[in-house]
Amino acid sequence: MNDARPRPFHIRTDRELTHPQVIALLEEHLAGMRAESPPECVFALDLDGLRRPEITFLTAWRRAPSGSPGDAEGELLAMGAIKELAPTTATEGGHGELKSMRTSARHLRQGAAQAILTELLALARQRGYARVSLETGSTPAFEPAMAMYRRFGFVECGPFADYREDPFSRFMTMTQDGAQGNYRQ
Repeated sequence: MNDARPRPFHIRTDRELTHPQVIALLEEHLAGMRAESPPECVFALDLDGLRRPEITFLTAWRRAPSGSPGDAEGELLAMGAIKELAPTTATEGGHGELKSMRTSARHLRQGAAQAILTELLALARQRGYARVSLETGSTPAFEPAMAMYRRFGFVECGPFADYREDPFSRFMTMTQDGAQGNYRQ
């Protein structure tokens, strides 16, 4: 079904990560992670980490009304990334990891995070990833994110890649249904 309504925001790939709003949201994200977990349990990537070639970084923007003063690009609502952990080969599907999912505190519950997650999962399908996983925090502040991931079909799992069990981390994953190209539990 084609929804003719305009999207309330525009999602785009950002390779440079130099826009002041992107830097500010990343700083908000890192500060939030550090406030909820001890330093050794914070796995959020900084600017240099997000610029690595195995990372695809997306942003969701609300366009500025025409004729409005200020940033012509609009206002940044949310961000998210996917990291390739294992490439897709001729015989095996790859593995991607969600990273740096964050909605600006001023724009919570407007659907921007869901739109970013939808786009990241579409990228994973295009790349032939058999599995998409994530690590997130375990404190109550992370419950809204966990609920969103569950709605999308992620289930809790054990550590993956280089992660280890710790009381401040929760791990989730979903696998792709090869017949339909959709992700499932």
